[in-house]
Order: sequence, then structure tokens, then C-alpha cells
Amino acid sequence: MSNAAVRRNGKAGQTPARQRRARGTPVPPAHGATVAFIVERLREDIWAGRLEPGSRLIESDLTARFAVSRGPVREGLRRLSADGLIEHRPHRGAVVRRLTEREIRELFLIRIEMEALAARLAALADAPQRRTRFAASIEPIHSDAPRNPCDYLKENAAFHDTIMALADNLQLRELAERLQLPLIMAQVGDVLTPPVLEASVREHRLIAEAILVGDPEGAAAHMREHLERAAAVALKGRAARATTERGSDIPPPAPRAQRLSRSR
Repeated sequence: MSNAAVRRNGKAGQTPARQRRARGTPVPPAHGATVAFIVERLREDIWAGRLEPGSRLIESDLTARFAVSRGPVREGLRRLSADGLIEHRPHRGAVVRRLTEREIRELFLIRIEMEALAARLAALADAPQRRTRFAASIEPIHSDAPRNPCDYLKENAAFHDTIMALADNLQLRELAERLQLPLIMAQVGDVLTPPVLEASVREHRLIAEAILVGDPEGAAAHMREHLERAAAVALKGRAARATTERGSDIPPPAPRAQRLSRSR
């Protein structure tokens, strides 16, 4: 290979896929998994706050990013919309869903009752194989490694989902998935500080311990306390964001000469 070819194509011996990885460009998965790949990447971007509430998802940008046609992108956006993560607005297209303070409050009120019931059912579950799978699935909560908001949101979603799996109430699980707790917390990621994350992990451990020892009332109580604190954190973050957004709408003060002329 000539020196000019090396400069055009990257280091000698590198395949195009390796070059894309070296540049940090997402490498599309094998054929047939494209839509799932797009959905997972965009979901991670939303949860991590890289796509903020109200951010537009432009099809042409996404087709370029993932090196796919518009078909997989549109199907990915449709799935994210069905999950409640994005919404379609007139003249703007697909945007990341922005929850209001009222929506957060009402969703948490419902979620608290449902999750407390799930924890109670999980503690009562007389199913040795499911309990063994539960114990294996919650191993990450026992790690003392520091969490960042994105990793925590994944761990948190998996923890609550594995409780639902042990509870084994399909209708309850389906209803809980519609409420999108990860979306709520992702919208207030700036308040997910290390102390907040550490407290949440400790609460997860208390819930899990009560479930494993078969204490339904304790499991429900710990779950309720956990989600009530999470609701307070989410509402605090939403209020702070609303204040910032209102402040950004205030026009800057007029130059001093203009203020003086108006006062004369």
C-alpha cells in the first residue's frame, strides 16, 4: 500500500471497521439487529442526558450517524415513541419527551403503590428457581464501585425489573413498564450526585434483603421509602430545570444608554 493510500485509509492493516472504532464512530451491528442497535443507542443517550428533554431527533442526522437508510431509523423512533421516551410534535418531528412537574408527581404516586406491591409479591414468591435467578441478577447492587448517572440508571432499571420478574404478575409488570421511571430520572440527571446514588444503592440492598428473607411488609416499606425519596429528588430537579428555563427566556437588560433615554 502506498503512503498516500495509508493516509487516506488510516494505519496500514486496519480494516474500515477498525478505523471507525478508532475514531469513536458507532459501528452498526450485524444485519438484522440494526433497529435494536439504534433504539439502544438512543435510549442510552436519553438516559445519560446527552439528548436532553425537547431535543429534536432528525432523521437525516440519524441515518448519517448509524449509516443506515431511513427505514430502520423510522422504526427505531416508532419503538421509542411507543416506550414513551420520545413524542412527535407538529412542525418539529420527533423530540425527546419532556415531563412536566405534574406528570412526574402523578407518575411517582402510581409507581410507588405498584412497586410496593411488586416487592411484597416478590418476598412472598414460593418459587426456588425464580428466587435463585433473582439473587444472581441483583449482584451488581452489592458492588461498592462508584456509579455515574448513566450506569446507575441502567442498574436501577434492571433491579426494579428483576423484582417484577420474581413477583410474576404479568399485568402489574406491563403497567409498570409504561410509567418509564428511567425517563423521569434521566430528565433530572444533574441532581444524581454521588451521595444521591450511594443512598439509592443502599436502599436497593435493603429492599433485596427483605425480599430474600421473605419479609413482605419490610420489602414493601423499604420500596415505598426508596421511591418517595426518588420522587422528591426528581421533583427538586424538575423545579430547578424549570427555573433555569424561565431564566433563559428573560431578555438581557438594555444597554445603559437606552435605559437612561427611557427614563428621561
